[in-house]
Amino acid sequence: MKKRLVKALIASAVMSSLTITTVFATPSVDELKNQKAATENEVNDLQTQLNKLMDKVNELENKLIKKGQDLTKAKKDLVVAEEKQKKQYEDMKLRIQYMYEEGDSSALERVASSGSIAEILNQMEYVQKVHTYDRNKLHEYEETVQEVEDLKTTLEKDKKKLENLQTEYEAQSEELSTTIESKSSEIENLDVMIQEAARAALEAQKERERQEREERERQAREQQQQQEQQNQQPNQDQNQQPDQQQPDNTDPGTQDDPSSGGDTSTPEPSYNAATGNAVVDRAYGWVGKASYVWGACSPGAFDCSGFVSYCLTGSYSRLGTTYTFLAWPQTSNPQPGDVCVNAGHCGIYIGGGQMIHAATEGVGVVVGPVQSGMIYVRY
Repeated sequence: MKKRLVKALIASAVMSSLTITTVFATPSVDELKNQKAATENEVNDLQTQLNKLMDKVNELENKLIKKGQDLTKAKKDLVVAEEKQKKQYEDMKLRIQYMYEEGDSSALERVASSGSIAEILNQMEYVQKVHTYDRNKLHEYEETVQEVEDLKTTLEKDKKKLENLQTEYEAQSEELSTTIESKSSEIENLDVMIQEAARAALEAQKERERQEREERERQAREQQQQQEQQNQQPNQDQNQQPDQQQPDNTDPGTQDDPSSGGDTSTPEPSYNAATGNAVVDRAYGWVGKASYVWGACSPGAFDCSGFVSYCLTGSYSRLGTTYTFLAWPQTSNPQPGDVCVNAGHCGIYIGGGQMIHAATEGVGVVVGPVQSGMIYVRY
């Protein structure tokens, strides 16, 4: 019953979280990042619960091992006690056979042949003690056997309870692991949505810049036309020289062809081969010589975004994270010195499908293939 209740509660929590995540039709980058942070907090809480359950499972396993050892010992003790009881029983049969089939007459003879009343009483007391001793010993072994049997039964019950509890904890752990996997997938989806939203925001910004540029060009053309009309007026001031005319504010990019109406697309950023080579040189300088340390951007220790920041700037200062790089202008013609990046990792492209990156703990800065799903951006 408890297991079903736990499963129902976890399933309800998962469905509630999934319902919440689908409310927003067109979330912004900041909203998606906040949503991702909230989901990551949920995953951390679930992971904490899972760790506690795993600790309980480990503790139960240790208890089960101890119970098993006690049960094994109890079974051995029971065998020993039963063997003693059997031997005592056989001894008793022999003693009874001797005393009552043959022993009574000998006992009576010992009593009858006693020289005095005191000796007779001693002989009778001895016979009574022998009988009492045998009965006590038999009763003692019976109690021992029963005690061991009771202990065995108790240990088996305790072991069964622990096994049931362990099964319940393992079921809860499995449910939590499934929920964590679901939430992790949700985080991956949010990463993709953040990238798409960042690209959309970048495109929107480019579109605004294009419209603003076209508006400036239009105003410049109108201003130039007004200036030409003023120059054609009959009462124009004769002392005005051509080089004293009002400055032409036309965008230099459109002076050669005023009728073009302005460039309708943003050109890809120009690539500086010298800068690219310097970036690659810095990257090669730390190959096999720097370790991976999360959050680091210092000589001999980097994380992936810290390493890219150093290579691009030549200083041990962070430009941002992988999400910062994802918002940079993307290039379809990558050159050495460009940045390879996805939501979880980044590195410096060196050509030939290879990159230099701060890989992970225990690996450090290495040369390796560009990872699947990475895009190329330019600083």
